[in-house]
Amino acid sequence: MTVRPLMWDETLFKDHEVFEVDFVPDEIHFREEQMRELVYQLRPGISGSRPLNTLVKGVPGTGKTTSVKKVFSEIEESTRKLVPVYVNCQIDNTQFGIFSQIYYRLSGHLPRSTGLSSKRVFDSIGKILEQDGTVLVVALDDANYLLYENEINKVLYTLLRSHEVYPDTRIGVITIISDLSVDLMSRIDQRVQSVFRPNEIYFPPYTCVEAKQILSDRAEQGFYPNVLPEAVLDLVVDRTMNAGDLRVGIDLLKRAGLHAETAARRVIEEGDVCKAFEASTSLHLLATIRTFKEEEKVLLRLLAEQSQQESEISVGEFSRSVGDNLPYGYTRIYEMISKFEAMHLVDIRYRGGRGRSRLLTLRYDPQLVLDTLK
Repeated sequence: MTVRPLMWDETLFKDHEVFEVDFVPDEIHFREEQMRELVYQLRPGISGSRPLNTLVKGVPGTGKTTSVKKVFSEIEESTRKLVPVYVNCQIDNTQFGIFSQIYYRLSGHLPRSTGLSSKRVFDSIGKILEQDGTVLVVALDDANYLLYENEINKVLYTLLRSHEVYPDTRIGVITIISDLSVDLMSRIDQRVQSVFRPNEIYFPPYTCVEAKQILSDRAEQGFYPNVLPEAVLDLVVDRTMNAGDLRVGIDLLKRAGLHAETAARRVIEEGDVCKAFEASTSLHLLATIRTFKEEEKVLLRLLAEQSQQESEISVGEFSRSVGDNLPYGYTRIYEMISKFEAMHLVDIRYRGGRGRSRLLTLRYDPQLVLDTLK
């Protein structure tokens, strides 16, 4: 049977927003336990006391941000006593930038960008909190970005010790970390540790079954019926698990749908997924690299350059070759390589024989890695 082509004014998408990175679904699957813990941490704030501080950890694409935003949304709908503020530290990674976002949430407008210090902005925040009698909770997403210029200590110290200057202020902090190699408590000052003392909530990677359920729900919400065949969904799930990031799968659904729509087809085909995959994996690669320290970016660049010459590289030989030219020892190099594996950037397998040497394979096209690092 011949399927009528899609007309110029027709679309496969019931709701484009479903496939956006910042979309928060009505129901979040497989994160009920973590969200219950978040609510427990924030419950004192709802009753007017200081919320418990929280450290949220998990690799990229495991639902951390979505879960926090969902809980914040429910708080905003249920009470005015607790004011939640979400800050993306990839964008606002200075004390002034973070305090400006908090001030904006409380006052409805940003402070002047010139002529104001961070202290004056926070003074205004403290006065608003005292005047309104509200409790504040601040979520610092990708808080590891605050480590590089030591902003984390300045931000946490000011927020968590605000009651010393403004006795009636009550502020709690949620730090969200996507870099599992970061030991946040060891990177902050003792004076901050004494008031921070967070409870940790871990977000594990999604299983294949869980990823399929989530992607199926997104497809059902975002596409019209019968647009995405089961076999094509399975291919999307397979590519998503290979990337190790659910965001890749969501972006892949959107791009595959757009590709099929451009071709005036009413059904997404496997070819649409394959053509869209490279762009979607670039999203995962870029998001991952953004979390890296400069030394990790340098090592990844050297690995990509060497991978252009040989697809499999001995971990030991690579470590020795770069160790002679880098200002850190072999132990640190091995730690970074292990992190690359955990972040689904490389595969490591053992080669038989004496010593069971390990072989390193880059999971992305080396040139794509080099271009993304630029």
